Amino acid sequence: MSEREMAASLLERVPDYKMGYVLAYLQGITADEAADDAFCERMYESYLNDPDPEKDVTYSLEECKKEWGLD
Repeated sequence: MSEREMAASLLERVPDYKMGYVLAYLQGITADEAADDAFCERMYESYLNDPDPEKDVTYSLEECKKEWGLD
């Protein structure tokens, strides 16, 4: 039995309420990686070209916890 046949056989035993997980996984592993890479590159370029002077401001974990009321 080929791996494709084994997968199809197993798919028959997946309950309907779990099919969403299977579908999401299959969509993820069959996604167009070149399109994903291009999207990430555009996001990175957008960040680099952002004129906001505060885009590189960093905050410590302690500062964030204090601001969010988690101390």
